[in-house]
Amino acid sequence: MLDQIFQQCQQIFPEWGALSPDDFSFDDPKGFSSFTMGIRTDKQVEPQAILYRRLEGKENAILDFETEKQVFLLLGENHIAAHCYHYDQTCRIEAFYDGRTLNATDLFDPENLRKIADQLYQFHQLTPPNLPGGTFFELLFAQWGQEARYVLEERVTDFPPNEQILCEKLREIYATQTLAKVLRCLPQGEPVFCHNDTYHGNIMQLTNGDIKLLDFEFSCRNHKAFDFSNLFAETVMQHKLPDYPHFRIAEPAFSDHEIGMLIDFYLDNHDFESEADRHQEFLQLLQDTHDMLMLSDYMYAMAALPLALEPIQKIPFIPYAHARFTKFLSAYDQRFDVQ
Repeated sequence: MLDQIFQQCQQIFPEWGALSPDDFSFDDPKGFSSFTMGIRTDKQVEPQAILYRRLEGKENAILDFETEKQVFLLLGENHIAAHCYHYDQTCRIEAFYDGRTLNATDLFDPENLRKIADQLYQFHQLTPPNLPGGTFFELLFAQWGQEARYVLEERVTDFPPNEQILCEKLREIYATQTLAKVLRCLPQGEPVFCHNDTYHGNIMQLTNGDIKLLDFEFSCRNHKAFDFSNLFAETVMQHKLPDYPHFRIAEPAFSDHEIGMLIDFYLDNHDFESEADRHQEFLQLLQDTHDMLMLSDYMYAMAALPLALEPIQKIPFIPYAHARFTKFLSAYDQRFDVQ
């Protein structure tokens, strides 16, 4: 595989032509069927480092290929995504970011929140062409619901007996009544172009301190507050625990203080006619963010189900999906006072 990838890169980068794979270091692939790999060299060639992204296993794609490509190139032109060297049906080759992805504790640093807010504000101003007519959760239900049905009905015997019981309970996740609950949680207001997967692992801090958003395959129209609430979604998860099921949903470590800081920094990018107008917008976004927190649980429950067939992490994805979906239903009942 490495030889094939390197030969492809040689065709794209003429200065690599006289070099061999031994002149480069290849990072271990990261991801699932669609993986990324950093490729670097000390030789004086351009570029010296790239990120190779294999585009396979895109059954859960929210956008079709051409629209996703247009979106990524537009984000690159606006310095939100990395510069793109090459993009085809099989792979995308991007400029290499030197830095690290954020961890949960980084979200409690005001300077990080300010930089994230600035990136999100710029993101939300864009209007890519040819986006689907529906909003994110409508598209998610239509696309991911089919995969969830296949896993929970056609492949249920792949799982141990205790997880088969959970599969039966999880079949509610693709019911039309569940979609109605999800849509009821959405705030009022016009949807905008959103990232839709802003958890800390999709944000990178470069060595120079800059913050960059990553992974835009779920980007489409949504309510902007979801990009705020989803940022904190995984801070409640404790992974890699020694005992089955190897994870736990902890109590939230974040509060209105962190969410409020993020929103305040976001609003610093906008000119308001008065402080009263700004304060009103702040309060509305704070409420909208609270209202959408539960939707990350629904999203990640849906996303986990296809992974249950070929788990490559020490997470039983059926119990994980069940825990997240149960958390969504509980939060929904509490918000709307369902007895």
